[in-house]
Amino acid sequence: MGTVTTIRDFFGNDAFAAAAGVELLEAGNGYARARMAITPLHLNGGGVCQGGALFTLADLAFAVAANSHAKLTFSITSSIQIFKSEKSGYLYAEAREMFNHPRLSNCEVRITNERGELVATFNGTGYRKDAALPFDPLEQ
Repeated sequence: MGTVTTIRDFFGNDAFAAAAGVELLEAGNGYARARMAITPLHLNGGGVCQGGALFTLADLAFAVAANSHAKLTFSITSSIQIFKSEKSGYLYAEAREMFNHPRLSNCEVRITNERGELVATFNGTGYRKDAALPFDPLEQ
């Protein structure tokens, strides 16, 4: 692992999200947007995108938004609600931090398809450690 200087570099080291094909598109203060192309590896037995793949997409967006303040933040609880099945194309996850506290972060994530239709929602709460991250905070 090389020197980390940006939030994009830091989350570029998320081997699981990278293996799942999740790509970070935008990062800001309490905000992130990511996407994932549905491939045959993402499909479940019913031929649609597997719930774990949707969760991984949303989880990366949540992690970037919650860690945008450059304080190490780990998920302590999360949930996903899936409303629509998808078989192909890109899925997008947009995370917004709804609560920002020195110890807790809460984010809502909307997963949409290429047509902007809601596929799933995700809610995550993270716990902030005292450890600083190796990039500057994405403050306003």
